[in-house]
Parts: sequence; C-alpha cells; structure tokens
Amino acid sequence: MSTLTIISHTEHYRTPQGNIVGLGSTVTEINHLVEVFDAIIHVAMLYDAEPPLSALPYTSNKIQFSALPALGGPNISDKLAVIWKGPQVIKTVNKALQQSDYFQFRAPTGIGVFMIPYLIMFSSKDGWFKYAGNWKQQNAPVAYSFQRWLLKRQHRKVTINGKWENQQKQCLTFENPCLTEEEISEGKKIMSIKSIENTAINLCFVGRLEHEKGIDLLIKTLSNLDKSDKSKLETIHIVGDGKEKNAYQELAMKSGLSFIFHGFLSRKEVHNIYKKSHAIVLPSASEGFPKVIAEAMNYGCLPIVSNISSIENYVKNEINGFLFYPITLANLTDKIKKMLNLSNIQYSKMIQAQNQELKKFTYTYYNKRIEQELLRK
Repeated sequence: MSTLTIISHTEHYRTPQGNIVGLGSTVTEINHLVEVFDAIIHVAMLYDAEPPLSALPYTSNKIQFSALPALGGPNISDKLAVIWKGPQVIKTVNKALQQSDYFQFRAPTGIGVFMIPYLIMFSSKDGWFKYAGNWKQQNAPVAYSFQRWLLKRQHRKVTINGKWENQQKQCLTFENPCLTEEEISEGKKIMSIKSIENTAINLCFVGRLEHEKGIDLLIKTLSNLDKSDKSKLETIHIVGDGKEKNAYQELAMKSGLSFIFHGFLSRKEVHNIYKKSHAIVLPSASEGFPKVIAEAMNYGCLPIVSNISSIENYVKNEINGFLFYPITLANLTDKIKKMLNLSNIQYSKMIQAQNQELKKFTYTYYNKRIEQELLRK
C-alpha cells in the first residue's frame, strides 16, 4: 500500500449538493494517478464561491481532499495572509504527510515561499516537486524566482517544463499529462479527415481573459486584417473568463468578425471547440507549457503561439505550427496570415506532423514515468 500527499494551490469549491469539485485539469490528472497509488490526499485550497463549469469531481474514493484556506492574490493584504496563515497550512500538510509514503508539491505558488523550505529542512518523506511554470522565466516575480532558486539547490527530484542547457541533474523534463489513450485515437481519426479546402476557417483562444494571456492582442490583430483575409474566417471561439471580459467583447464587436465568447466550458465542450477549429492562437507572455496546446494539436488544431518557455520543444515553426517572438501585432499578423493562406495539402501535412509527440502527453505515459523515475525502488 502506498499513499501520496499532493500539496497545491489548486482551487476547489463546494457544490450546492455539498460535493467537492476542483480545477478540471488538475483533478483529471489526479483521477488517473490512482493507477499508481493506493490512496491520494490532496491538500489544496477551498474557495467560498460558485464553481466554474470547468471544475470537476474526483472519480475515486481513494482520493481524499484536505482543505486549506484560500490564500494568495495581487494585494499586499493577500500576500501577508499567506504568511500569518502559514502555521495553519503547515499543520494541515503535516497531518497528511504522517499518513503518506510520498509527497508531490506543486509550485510555483504563494505558500511555496515557506512550504518548500519546510519540506527541504524538516520532512524526511520521499517526494518530488512539480514546477509547472516557466523554468527559465526572465524577470519572474520574486516569490517564483526564490522557489526556483531553492529547487535548484536541493536534492529531491523536480519535474519541469522543457529541456534546458546546464539543467541540474535532479531536474527532470516532464510533459504535463492532458490526454487519454482514447482521445489520442479519436484525434487521429479527426485529423485524417480535417480539411480547410472550400471551407471558412475557425480559430480559438483558450485561457484567462487578461492582457498577459494576449486576448486583447489577438482581437486587435484580427480586427486589422485586410478584407480578403477576414473573408476566410468563419468564427473565433473564445473560451475562458476574466474581469475585463465585457471590454474584450466590445472590442470584438468592432472587428467586423464573428466572435463567440463561451466563458468557462467543461473539458468535453472545450475538446469539441478544438474539433471544429483549425488553429488555436495563444499570444501569451507568461507560460510553462500550456496543456491546451497539446489538447488542441490532438484534434488537428494548429498552434499559433508565442515562442516562450519550453513551447519550442514541441511546436516547430512552420512544421507543426507557428511560433512568433517578440509578441507584437506585426509578428502575430504575419503568422495568422500564413495560416489563412495555407493550401489544404500544406495544412494536412502540418497537422499530421504533430502525431509523434502527443503520446508523451497521455496520462498512461506520465504515470509510467512516475513509477520508473520518481518512486523509490
């Protein structure tokens, strides 16, 4: 029998029926981890708010949720709350660790400022750290830089996005899982028949609606396309939400194009967007490696993405997608125009070029690597 404690900032909510649901991508990953561990305790944050549609329940009674107070935020008071509620966080984590054989700490996060030092100095448990952000981010927030600095100087394994020069021996390149074997199989069928011949093109954006993710740049770029390129577009699907959503909707209404703002969607609904879209556009300034890129590619949705962090390890410019940097209107315009002017033969060749890498993003592949590379033999 082996038990894993996962410590994270993952948002959880209580439904009106009293059930716990959490951030869909993380919960799905943990649901698959029961194939490796006999029991899992997830110590994470519980919010007093209505759960978004993207939130999912755990699917196994082997998974236990242990609530932390909702911590973190942009204000000074939010950051101070992380410190003065620290003892409560440590107490809750310790209780879970006492029942466990291994831990996984998911960084970077506000509580990582004190929890990573605590685990390094005071815990003898076997475990590893999962750093989901940009491992080589320049000008990262001080808290993130501090956590990265610590992880480079301790002995436990750290799973990171991308492969980097002078990578420390304990830092292992690990793909974030986001696909099932069945979805890989379904994706191959869809790619075999997907076409841009004699059809208008659908684009999509999936992520938080905020400046850092580039939603405003996307809308401005599409608005500035000439009439002939605009005529090639049918619908631009925007999946996600944010405080400035209404402003982005107003901006989109002036574009002369058909935008649909879907808000949050379930995982299945997002995959349906990928199936009918021909490209996903993510002009983001801050990423590790977004799972949505691999998910979209699986359904023949070409990535048009900013060349940051580890993205270039998987997206090869004009081979299986389009990369651009610096993140400017001119550069994004150039890539979108190239995509809109592909022949059907070129498009088919590009979406087929992504098949080999996608296997690395399956839960099966991820679980196997955990067993082989992270657990004590």
